[in-house]
Amino acid sequence: MLVLASASPRRQELLRKAGISFTIEPADINETPREGESPRDCAERLAREKALAISNARPLNYVLGADTVVAVDNIILGKPADTADAARMLRLLSGRTHQVITGVCLVSPAVADKKSRFPPSSEKTAARTTEDRNLRVASEATLVTMLDLSDQEIHDYIATGEPMDKAGAYAIQGLASKFIDRIEGCYFNVVGLPISLVYYHLKKLTQQ
Repeated sequence: MLVLASASPRRQELLRKAGISFTIEPADINETPREGESPRDCAERLAREKALAISNARPLNYVLGADTVVAVDNIILGKPADTADAARMLRLLSGRTHQVITGVCLVSPAVADKKSRFPPSSEKTAARTTEDRNLRVASEATLVTMLDLSDQEIHDYIATGEPMDKAGAYAIQGLASKFIDRIEGCYFNVVGLPISLVYYHLKKLTQQ
């Protein structure tokens, strides 16, 4: 059984559409970036902390943790605190290209043998053990270019309520789709979960 350590309806929908069976148990952790932490390091750390928090309670299950951050000029934009914060973020993104990075962490069920089952590898991922579990930590980055937004467009978009629970204060799959000029990379990553990356590492983890 795969446990998704997230309450995100977008991640749940992507897993369902991909035909990956799962159950939901959201993790409750502090998602504040650390001082000097890069966007990629932040996304991967939070994904790992979420996955381990649930794995500690569900040691017999596979657990998936994920965290998505939006970054411009290496500044991490999380979920807006209020409408003024949402407007600030959208003004920063207006007419520019930014990064969307999703960190993912998959944790195996506990096993009696604490020796790592991962041989040395050249894969661009961290494969390591924590006590009696194996972890696979990776991340995906997508470049997103947004059109120039007027103050009125920003005001009207915020009034819909859509930006308020989204990293970077927008949803590419929602009303903000009309603001997106182009993307370079995985679209699903911007929605909230790089599904092919998750599938790849889930296969690797279950085949060990």
